[in-house]
Amino acid sequence: MAITVFIPTQLRNYTNGATQVPAEGSTVDEALTDIDQRYPGIRFRVVDEQNRIRQHMRIFVNGERVQEITPRLAQASEVHIFGALSGG
Repeated sequence: MAITVFIPTQLRNYTNGATQVPAEGSTVDEALTDIDQRYPGIRFRVVDEQNRIRQHMRIFVNGERVQEITPRLAQASEVHIFGALSGG
């Protein structure tokens, strides 16, 4: 199932500058695992060792924020990854 994953600026060094990448999978977790096979290390920047979305990251599926990586994806879903901005 083809899914489009939109990559935030701070992770584009993993995707050679690509702003979006295709993925396969029936869940957010499977889609992240799929893109990690082509772009090693990107999943670890989004998900921690306990398979939780990192505190400074946000994931939206078709415009709805998800709190976990278990939600199912429909064909042609769009997954947007956002990194929190910080400053001082």
